[in-house]
Amino acid sequence: MRQNESNLTMTTDVAVTTNTTNMEEKGMKGFFKNMKKKVLPAMAGSVTGAILMTSTCFAATDTSAVTQPLDNLKTLVIAVIGAVGVIILAKNVMEFAQAYQQQDSSTMNSALKGIVAGVMMAGISTVLTFLGF
Repeated sequence: MRQNESNLTMTTDVAVTTNTTNMEEKGMKGFFKNMKKKVLPAMAGSVTGAILMTSTCFAATDTSAVTQPLDNLKTLVIAVIGAVGVIILAKNVMEFAQAYQQQDSSTMNSALKGIVAGVMMAGISTVLTFLGF
């Protein structure tokens, strides 16, 4: 330690050394090396388990017991979408008529977009029927 007499402060001299002998264990290389040791066996075990634990399922010729609830749900969802589309269509037709009376072009534009959306939603069941769904 040295004492500086003009400022009356103490300073210390420190020697810094670096340890470069084991750089592989530190940093990103060491991180990936350790991660490979842990992740690789876990992934191999998962893939092996997925391959060995599969079983073949033989369905009977009549699968309506499984697909009937799904068909009912599909019909219900399409009917709800169609009903909401009719409501949106009616609301926007009235909004367009009111905007037409007041000559409000921005509201007419918004109402026309709503009319198109309502027609699309109301007609989705017909379109899906034609497509075979």
